[in-house]
Amino acid sequence: QLQLVESGGGLVQPGGSLRLSCVASGFTLDDYAIGWFRQAPGKEREGVSCISSSEGSTYYADSVKGRFTISRDNAKNTVYLQMNSLKPEDTFVYYCAADYICGSGWPTGDGFGSWGQGTQVTVSS
Repeated sequence: QLQLVESGGGLVQPGGSLRLSCVASGFTLDDYAIGWFRQAPGKEREGVSCISSSEGSTYYADSVKGRFTISRDNAKNTVYLQMNSLKPEDTFVYYCAADYICGSGWPTGDGFGSWGQGTQVTVSS
């Protein structure tokens, strides 16, 4: 069974940093593109970042460019999301999911599967 598990969320003050991890089991992560998404209760899901399976191309939402960095460690079957300069508006549940490519669907998560359970990120003083 293909499964992704997120971790690393928590409470952080504005300007702080967190690193989220997305660990895969049941499949080889380097065969897939992995996207990070976030969602608040009652709100639309939004794409945060995506990393391709092959050359490791990366994509970011405008709202996080320059602050967030996505990376992958295929040996550990893990994708990371380093989040710096966090703002209160970054408060969401963050999810990772898999697809074959970071195509036109990544900003919304359409076509992505094996969604994890999510990890809560709260940015507050």
